[in-house]
Amino acid sequence: MDRPEGSRGRWTSFVADLSSGGRAVRGLHEEGNLRHRVRVEHDRHTLLIHLSDEDGRGWTTVAVDRNSRAWSVAQRDTQLDAATRAYDALYESDPTER
Repeated sequence: MDRPEGSRGRWTSFVADLSSGGRAVRGLHEEGNLRHRVRVEHDRHTLLIHLSDEDGRGWTTVAVDRNSRAWSVAQRDTQLDAATRAYDALYESDPTER
């Protein structure tokens, strides 16, 4: 992939909305674009990093094994489908199937 031309502008971060009712905020979004979201979740073995398309119509999930830092990436139309595929690919025994 070619590097984008021109000035890249200033780096920025995803932000969280204020929580309602004192609850933890679990997702972030691009400031000024609520449809572009990111969320990280984990269990004892795996991190899942979910990133929506710029328009919110698809998802990319990175699954990371917490012990080895091995990873897998999947893109699908829904967050659940992307997460399931990335997770399954991470723990498949045959790496050629990824």
